[in-house]
Amino acid sequence: MPESGVTAGKAGKAGKARTNRSTPVWARKSTLVMLIALLALAAFGTTTQTWMTATLDPNQVGQAAATQSAIQVQGSKAATTVTALALVALAGGLAAAIAGRIARWVITAIIVLASAGVVTAAATVLADPLSAAQGTIAGATGISGSQAHVELTPFPVLAVVAGCLLALAALLILPASRYWKTRTKYDAPGAAGTAAAAGPVDEIDSWDRLSRGEDPT
Repeated sequence: MPESGVTAGKAGKAGKARTNRSTPVWARKSTLVMLIALLALAAFGTTTQTWMTATLDPNQVGQAAATQSAIQVQGSKAATTVTALALVALAGGLAAAIAGRIARWVITAIIVLASAGVVTAAATVLADPLSAAQGTIAGATGISGSQAHVELTPFPVLAVVAGCLLALAALLILPASRYWKTRTKYDAPGAAGTAAAAGPVDEIDSWDRLSRGEDPT
């Protein structure tokens, strides 16, 4: 290999190493995106579990209680919006990895709002579990407005915790993105020539160059 090529390769590795050392762990794109994804999946995962168990009043529901004395209510039934909002937050976290500067502000706001929705929906269930269980009880017994003793599981609380942490993680996108490498033509005007001379590029940079009509090869 020519000496100039070896020198350039060493310089590229040294530059990458300096960048990694100068970027705090919490601000690394891969770390933050993974954290947001895990928290969004955690919120989503709680909805697949039982949030409460409703024990019916046999004096009110009569024969229906003979076969449905205890009804388990999943989170997806007790708080239907949590499932959708968790998926919105997950998509937002993944999109933040390739978004431009202005788009990251929008994405951060979307994730924070979705997180607030998760917390609100789960807190509503904690505040009035019987009302949250009425739909499932009516579907199982055919009687609406039934009285029941409802016992909550830890999963609604876990959903609240996951939603709060998700909002905090989303807010980290804004300060952390200062350390992120420019990836789109919207972040840095005239960056095409600079990027071409900076060394090897990844798949995302290649797509950006193709969108500008350049040949990344």
